[in-house]
Amino acid sequence: MLKPHSFSFLTNSAICLAAALACPVSAYAQAPAAAGKAVPIVCVFDILGTTGPVYSLAKDFQLEAVKQGYSFTIKAYTDERVAAEDFKVNNCQGLVATGLRTRQFNTFAGSIDSIGGVPSYEALGKLITTLADPKLAKYMVNGKYEIAAVFPVGAAYIFVNDRAINTLSKAAGKRIAALDYDKAQAELIQQVGAQPVASDISNFGQKFNNGTVDIIAAPAAAYRPLELFRGIGTKGGVARIPIAMVTYQIVMNRDYFPEDAGQKSRTFSLTQLDKALGIVKNMEKEIPANVWMEIPEKERQEYIVVMREARISMRDKGIYDKRMLSLMKRVRCQLTPADGECSLNLE
Repeated sequence: MLKPHSFSFLTNSAICLAAALACPVSAYAQAPAAAGKAVPIVCVFDILGTTGPVYSLAKDFQLEAVKQGYSFTIKAYTDERVAAEDFKVNNCQGLVATGLRTRQFNTFAGSIDSIGGVPSYEALGKLITTLADPKLAKYMVNGKYEIAAVFPVGAAYIFVNDRAINTLSKAAGKRIAALDYDKAQAELIQQVGAQPVASDISNFGQKFNNGTVDIIAAPAAAYRPLELFRGIGTKGGVARIPIAMVTYQIVMNRDYFPEDAGQKSRTFSLTQLDKALGIVKNMEKEIPANVWMEIPEKERQEYIVVMREARISMRDKGIYDKRMLSLMKRVRCQLTPADGECSLNLE
């Protein structure tokens, strides 16, 4: 069993937290209450509530905020949907939640978790570092909402209950769990001829383990806490190809923060990036070597094409932000300039 301290400085994702994990997240520095205004509240999604490491780390950042001249209180939630709804109706003025949830407040940052957009941890680190640049601050703002930080949870991999499902064509007709609030997941599943099964973070692992679905996508952090080895059994495995990078994001209502609070938060969070990525990589080692399924290069290229087509489709429908897709492509091509996509003008 993974110990709570293992998650220090690691932020969670919908999938990771669904696993009954609470990888830490930071509740970020907020402005002192203006005259006549109450101290702002930060809604923190932690599946373990006030006893979980997300909430605990939020308290650490609460102390850090005081040093910077900010003040806020923390409220724990074990239901991410409720936390997001309370933030929307101003029952709290800050939100710590997964990128899939926070996309509704900022599509630019919310598109980081797009299908296949970030293919490696090197690319993810470069992207998050870029987003902390003050020159990009305007993209982190959407009306009264601002993304104050982005943290990695880890790559989402494909978990299958039968290693024979080792190509996209063999996924046709299979049942795949799809988070019911992320339209991109269902579309991609249908695109490969499979059957999306509406799920949420509280039950997708159970559905895999009891055979209700044949395939799920999850970060390595979910493997032991969700006991996904039960769904894998003796025939299944985990395909070693990232289909998305799961992030945890901090959103604030700018009406309750000083003008530079968001940039200070993003700059501070960057100091924790290397540690967070190191923890993510160590968690992947929790999956036994014999469980991993290596994907042949030909099949890998098929995945890449399908995921790119899905991103473009989601962009055209307004689900993904075209500016973020363009930025992610730029990052990918800086790292692997020989890739075929770098000569294409698709994203």
